[in-house]
Amino acid sequence: MDVLYFAWVRERIGLPKERIETDAENVRDLVAELSARDLRYAAAFADLSALRVALDQDLSDFDASLDGVREVAFFPPMTGG
Repeated sequence: MDVLYFAWVRERIGLPKERIETDAENVRDLVAELSARDLRYAAAFADLSALRVALDQDLSDFDASLDGVREVAFFPPMTGG
């Protein structure tokens, strides 16, 4: 699965994208798995209310299943203006 990071999430983790193998059943499990990797991930995912997630380019939520998902993207909320 490809995992993409945008804006300050990318800056904290230090990667724009990575390919991972995971057994996570949903996004929340994936976040827990990534956060356990090291402090960069833990810092990026410390406050999930400050993040949005998209699965295969569709906005989703952290309890969504990862079954059949090929791409997960994490990014901060966007504002207009």
